[in-house]
Amino acid sequence: MVPEINYWAVLIATASSMVVGSIWYTPKVFGTRWARLANVDMDRPGASAVIPIIVTVIVSFVTAWVLAGATSISWHFYGTGFLLNALGTAVILWAGFTAARFITHDAFEGRPTSLTVLNIAHELVTVLIMALIIGVWPPAGTV
Repeated sequence: MVPEINYWAVLIATASSMVVGSIWYTPKVFGTRWARLANVDMDRPGASAVIPIIVTVIVSFVTAWVLAGATSISWHFYGTGFLLNALGTAVILWAGFTAARFITHDAFEGRPTSLTVLNIAHELVTVLIMALIIGVWPPAGTV
């Protein structure tokens, strides 16, 4: 079975991750705290962020695409509402892969627990917004 995917929803979900990150890491929200905990110099030249932003767009597309595919599979398996499957799938994938991996790596790297919590919370918000977009805009013919 090839899961049905609405690529417009995937593209908008990709863009949403950039919006969430821009808000989350602004100095007035969590940016200052994150920079201090992660030892990031917020005064470095703006050009140095170009490569990380490009990588983020690519990785966000992959995340949205996988979430859309996994949601389609979940919807076919469980048969409940597409939005509910999108949200549930997002939380399960976040907990099983993203949060679990962040916690493991941060523990071995000796990162502060508050940094880990801040980063995994950001990832949860990101995938939930993606799931909302994917869930309210299912592929044509599926719902």
